[in-house]
Amino acid sequence: MLNHFLPDEHVKSILDITPLHLKEMGIKGIITDLDNTLVEWDRPSAPQNLIKWFEEMKRNNILITIVSNNRSKTRVQSFSEPHNIPFIYQAKKPLGKAFHQALSEMGITKDETVVIGDQLLTDVLGGNLGGFHTILVVPVAQTDGFFTKFNRFIERRMMNWFRKKGMIQWED
Repeated sequence: MLNHFLPDEHVKSILDITPLHLKEMGIKGIITDLDNTLVEWDRPSAPQNLIKWFEEMKRNNILITIVSNNRSKTRVQSFSEPHNIPFIYQAKKPLGKAFHQALSEMGITKDETVVIGDQLLTDVLGGNLGGFHTILVVPVAQTDGFFTKFNRFIERRMMNWFRKKGMIQWED
């Protein structure tokens, strides 16, 4: 059961994920979280280095869909639309409905898709339960909302347990 919380990969930043690496795995699409994965939860727009990353993925024909638990359509839409990135808000991750909706909209299979996020209890668990390849990123902000703070407390305990069991080797 605890293996459902282990990502397939871990990176410091979404910018460390390259089209070449994804293509070598047969990946054609990305389902990514927004807040604290792509940008800080309170940053309204993408910085230039993230815009370049989006453009590089598009040049390499890798589709991106933002799947966010954020309840504000305005927040997710205003971030996504300038970059022509489809989005799903109020996703209710780790439940699978939004993941399957994103697959359907991208027109690809789960074997051709990677799920990227900063939380074990939502992004990684949801992606793993859905049979996706999962990549955990270090959160880009050190501050969180109330529910995310609670999740982070649980995640820290899980990560420490995984480390003690030799199941992960990276540092936070």
